[in-house]
Amino acid sequence: MSENINNCEESEKKGLNFVEQIVYNDLQEGKNGGRLNTRFPPEPNGYLHIGHAKAICMDFGVAEKFGGTCNLRFDDTNPVKEDVEYVDAIREDIHWLGFDWGDREYYASDYFPQLFDLAVRMIKEGKAYVDDQTSEQIAAQKGTPTQPGQNSPYRDRTPEENLDLFMRMNAGEFPDGARVLRAKIDMASDNMHFRDPVMYRIITKYPHHRTGTQWKVYPMYDFAHGQSDFFEGVTHSICTLEFVPHRPLYEYFAKELAGEGDYCPRQIEFNRLNLTYTVMSKRKLLQLVQEGHVAGWDDPRMPTISGMRRRGYTPESIRNFIDTIGYTKYEALNSVSLLEHAVRNDLNRVATRVMAVVNPVKLVITNYPEDKVEQVCMENNPEDPESGVHQMPFSREIYIERDDFMENPPKKFFRLAPGGEVRLKGAYIIKCEDTVKDADGNIIEIRCTYDPDTLSGMPGSMRKVKGTLHWVSAQHAVDATVRMYDRLFNVENPAAETERDFRELLNPDSMKVVEGVKIEPYLAEMAKEGAKFQFQRVGYFTPDKDSTDGNLIFNRTIALKDTWEKINK
Repeated sequence: MSENINNCEESEKKGLNFVEQIVYNDLQEGKNGGRLNTRFPPEPNGYLHIGHAKAICMDFGVAEKFGGTCNLRFDDTNPVKEDVEYVDAIREDIHWLGFDWGDREYYASDYFPQLFDLAVRMIKEGKAYVDDQTSEQIAAQKGTPTQPGQNSPYRDRTPEENLDLFMRMNAGEFPDGARVLRAKIDMASDNMHFRDPVMYRIITKYPHHRTGTQWKVYPMYDFAHGQSDFFEGVTHSICTLEFVPHRPLYEYFAKELAGEGDYCPRQIEFNRLNLTYTVMSKRKLLQLVQEGHVAGWDDPRMPTISGMRRRGYTPESIRNFIDTIGYTKYEALNSVSLLEHAVRNDLNRVATRVMAVVNPVKLVITNYPEDKVEQVCMENNPEDPESGVHQMPFSREIYIERDDFMENPPKKFFRLAPGGEVRLKGAYIIKCEDTVKDADGNIIEIRCTYDPDTLSGMPGSMRKVKGTLHWVSAQHAVDATVRMYDRLFNVENPAAETERDFRELLNPDSMKVVEGVKIEPYLAEMAKEGAKFQFQRVGYFTPDKDSTDGNLIFNRTIALKDTWEKINK
């Protein structure tokens, strides 16, 4: 029996990523009294993007997997850039992805009093000092990875003088940037982060979104982060690889709180999510928003979670994509096609099939009765037998896609051409007899006949033709607008481009607005419920929040097939 149990445990362990393996081992060894508490610590200075989604899936997912808890803690230590709007958006994004923090919502600002007290204690113990130099002077004195830094001329101030200055800093006696509080560690350390890092800076011009003007000094990330983890009892502080060199400083500050042998949070790093044709820099994304290159943080072309939600991505597809690429200790550039593949797979499973003609041309079935309207049966989703069917009106005049007709077609053109036959999906086989053109020679109407014995699903309907077209009854069609979205950048790795500004790399065809799209009545009705749709033979679409009763707007989530990579190859 014990051998079977061991085999089960080994089998389970093999399915773990390296972070989960570390957590599993810690729990097996009884560390932290068998507790598991992670945290997701976003800065409320912008909207979350898909890179944050990877962190969310790790932080909340590992807690779920091993029966632990995950805190949501806003790292609100810089009121210059923070906003309540971002706090609300972050909450919404995490819930949309399928995670919940229960009653464990915290803020770094919750710990401002304790952090301030720790800073005072370190000043009294000679471990911190007030520096009057500018940020540029401090940076210049830090040296290089191969050259030691130089001591600040203020490094040897007495604890009494430092404490007096620090208290006056927090009283608002000095302007922003006039002084900082630095930890006194080692200006010759091999780790640049140990060279007397800044602990506090003065910010008086911007009130904090939670504490107002109570504080005039605010802690830096490296000082606040580990301490906040300690105050909350976080056992595993999981973050991305750029924080590897910060880890010794994280532990240094945390041990100022933890006694010998006491609990201390453990930092673990994994690789960031980088995507082709995408920028992940919050600063650059903010520029795109502020300069009007996109229509806000939730523009469907943005890599933000809210943008992807508005575009029609599903939370399941994002989580499946993140599971596919996994977690490693090595940076990688993931193809956006992998994400799009996950989106297509999930939408294929859940999207309702409907008819919409994006570039319509009228087609008249001359031998069909003028006053006749019949209802044909359309399957909602062949991937889901429980999805049922809906009725679609068929009449003498319909719309088809203009690209589905050619007067002089090439070989293997299986759509409609003079003298040719095609099936109208769910309806009849028709044959092109003639066309009507305007004064400039443009086709404005296609004239066909139909075979009344070929209604789909009826006896005698099995006659085969090579082409099948989607269509909408002209009499019953509803007008709509679609926004055709494509990749926001036209180069594979915008972050690697050093010769051009990233804004020069924007894809000018990332959005095309098409008006006068003809959609079936069922789609117009179902759009009010915000469902996901596959416009048959066109792509996956979702209703946009800008829609009104008189103007339905659909966003193309993604095309049915990946044509971008094929074109590039």
